[in-house]
Amino acid sequence: MGSLFPLAVRGSEGLYMVNGPPSFTESVAFQRDSGKNCKAVAFSRDGSLFAWCNGEKVNVVNVTRAELLCSFDLPKAVCLEFSPKNTVLATWQVYATGKDGTAGVPNLQLHDLRTGKCLKSFIQKKMQNWCPCWADDESVCARNVNNEVHFFENNNFNTIANKLHLQKVSDFVLSPGTQPTKVAVYVPGSKGAPSFVRLYQYPNFGGPQSALANKSFFKADKVTMLWNKKATAVLVVASTEVDKTGASYYGEQTLHYMAANGESAVVQLPKNGPIYDVAWSPNSVEFCAVYGFMPAKATVFNLKCDPVFDFGTGPRNAAFYSPHGHILVLAGFGNLRGQMEVWDVKNYKLISKPVASDSTYFAWCPDGEHIVTATCAPRLRVSNGYKIWHYTGSVLHTHEVPSNEEMWQVSWQPFPDGVFPERAVRYQAVPGELPAAEPKPAQAYRPPALRNKPVTSSKLHEDEPPQNMKPQLGGGDKPLSKTALKNQRKHEAKKAAKQEAKTDANQGPAQATVPQNTLRDTVPAMTTGNPEVDKKIKNLKKKLKAIEQLKEQAAAGKQLEKNQVEKIQKEAGLLKELEDLELGV
Repeated sequence: MGSLFPLAVRGSEGLYMVNGPPSFTESVAFQRDSGKNCKAVAFSRDGSLFAWCNGEKVNVVNVTRAELLCSFDLPKAVCLEFSPKNTVLATWQVYATGKDGTAGVPNLQLHDLRTGKCLKSFIQKKMQNWCPCWADDESVCARNVNNEVHFFENNNFNTIANKLHLQKVSDFVLSPGTQPTKVAVYVPGSKGAPSFVRLYQYPNFGGPQSALANKSFFKADKVTMLWNKKATAVLVVASTEVDKTGASYYGEQTLHYMAANGESAVVQLPKNGPIYDVAWSPNSVEFCAVYGFMPAKATVFNLKCDPVFDFGTGPRNAAFYSPHGHILVLAGFGNLRGQMEVWDVKNYKLISKPVASDSTYFAWCPDGEHIVTATCAPRLRVSNGYKIWHYTGSVLHTHEVPSNEEMWQVSWQPFPDGVFPERAVRYQAVPGELPAAEPKPAQAYRPPALRNKPVTSSKLHEDEPPQNMKPQLGGGDKPLSKTALKNQRKHEAKKAAKQEAKTDANQGPAQATVPQNTLRDTVPAMTTGNPEVDKKIKNLKKKLKAIEQLKEQAAAGKQLEKNQVEKIQKEAGLLKELEDLELGV
């Protein structure tokens, strides 16, 4: 298991690979490249090939056999990418025009990995979206040229097989998975016309009628389009650069759902503010959105765009499903402190709450059990390094680079789906390294006058607890009406009262042995014969029930007010009083 899922590490100390759990030793299969000028690295999608540029050459190795496949004389390459089936290596270098202003030489190269020959070169001025996009089976390859999409078939780059020409295609995304290939295209609005996203099935591009789905919106300066794994739907995050209301410097975002069968909807997000992240579950039937002014909300929705589970609010701005989709990590990185919440998504139970301070990078290991978090330059130039965790919250390995060095990138070796079976979710933390000393949370400022007094909680906002949004009652799909709920509660109270009367009859005077919860939650079934005492008993039970609810809220993570905490502290006294009254003391 030692050499499974290595981690490639790139930085000022060069490029090397580390074996994944459990050994964490440097891999001997990959010869360390100690050059300080490693600009780019890439794994093939199945993880069998690895390419890097060291400022002199682009090298490609077979990771499993540890042998050099080919080298290309491209010292200035800064971007590398493999085609899905490892037929082609795409490389990009910065475009430079001639000294006299004439057109420069083509800077995007497509290399045949079997022969080492260059199949085709293109001029590609922008680094953004530099790489052509392939369908998973490589039957189709597409690139955006002057706002139209050019399609090539079977890696024949000398003939444009099809063109998708709309007003001005600013972005496109091909669907994953098997044929037929679908394509989502974004056309920004101009001169009062709305922006739109359309879904097409390749190669049916004949006018608006041939689109599988169409969604237009006025509020969009840029969009992000996300296909689900099964290629049945796309999520579109539409953003404006500026929020006209002035409420946010993030601009304004809206989330839209589009299905390949033509259905579309706006996803209703119940809290205002930015959309930080959206992620599809690998099962393709649910997605998670993290949104709203801090503390942000996170909600899982189904394909009807109905909420399934709401994680409440917290310090988070990212969501990461595990490769098998059985675990979801909500995290707060960047300008947040690195808190993570690890959730079992089948049962919606919290597994662990680790903290990875100053992280600039997070990735699941393909085994669905381990996670890497890293602090990389240039985002942060101090304390660079990485940690490997088990999702139960244990740190298994920590690596910090020397203070005079930098780490620029870490990357797990990918594996094809199905190599690692899904394993049952564990809640017990696995044994780890010595617990890493986490920085103590900064103490809130307290004015001198209050410094020797007890701390009272004064939160700016109440954190909302998580809640299941699936209709639970009545067995049917529809939530019960208010009247039905009322009747159901009455019925349950009657049933409980009957039950208590039975218990009383069986137990006679030894009433204090009834569990306290039964005592508090049910309708009083016996009377003392003194209406004054009965009234007191009823009031005490009411107070105790309220305390029980407060305790439940506190257990769910809600921050209680000072007077609520004081109420809970009175519980023991109230219980004693109730017992005395009921036993006629």
